[in-house]
Amino acid sequence: MLQPAGWRKPRGYSNGVKARGALVLTGGLVGWDENEVFAEGFVAQVERTLTNILAIVAEAGGGPEHVARLTWYVRSIDTYRASLADLAPVYRRVMGRHYPAMALVQVAGLVEPEALVEIEATAVVPE
Repeated sequence: MLQPAGWRKPRGYSNGVKARGALVLTGGLVGWDENEVFAEGFVAQVERTLTNILAIVAEAGGGPEHVARLTWYVRSIDTYRASLADLAPVYRRVMGRHYPAMALVQVAGLVEPEALVEIEATAVVPE
């Protein structure tokens, strides 16, 4: 984690991450299973999306600790904010206490009409 002197420590994310190794880049992943059945509700879709990200990272030999960046696209920032208390334990269950650099953006829509969230990931797996 990169933390400039005097900056307030972020909660739930990192301002920056320095890493060396093989880059693993995911596309925008959504909260569906291998049969393209969506989880019900925002928090359940986030959990499934993070699980899907880690499945791809695992294919490269990595784990949650190798995820360097997450970019979240949500259909409703209000839903995200209202879900924070429920998201925290779900995030820790899937990602542990690893907090990569993150950005979160509200969008007008996603390609999959049932998707409430889409997340892109960048991981760096040691060679």
